[in-house]
Amino acid sequence: MEAILINFLIVATAFFTMEGVAWFAHKFVMHGLLWRWHKDHHKKETSGFFEHNDFFFLIFALPGIAGLFFGMKNNFNFLFWIGLGITIYGFAYFLVHDIFIHQRFKILRNADNNYFKAIRRAHKIHHKHLGKEEGECFGMLWVPFRYFRKRNLNDL
Repeated sequence: MEAILINFLIVATAFFTMEGVAWFAHKFVMHGLLWRWHKDHHKKETSGFFEHNDFFFLIFALPGIAGLFFGMKNNFNFLFWIGLGITIYGFAYFLVHDIFIHQRFKILRNADNNYFKAIRRAHKIHHKHLGKEEGECFGMLWVPFRYFRKRNLNDL
């Protein structure tokens, strides 16, 4: 029972740590060194389903895959559980960012929840800035409290 709790805590820690990693990478890598990959996400320079920004999905998947692989090879050690936490975060990111916020698949349109509305508000503010400078709201799951107070998207 103790091992299950420890493994759960490792997965949860990896998951929540990824929010900080995603914030840092979004602010300093995507809006910095690799802006050329990310800018089509803000300016819609591509006409197809995929964006250059989607390369980041592959980059972020690699540590999770490596953790799962090497953790399985070593009798499901801590690396597996870290990889699982990273992978679960990647799946949550896909659900929240690509499906819920950007509606790349037309589902989850009418979520009437204050937290989900705050996520949409914060992301709308992030996309208000078309250039790589002066951005805000770089995270995905953590939303500043001021976005919970807005009545609707037009209040921004």
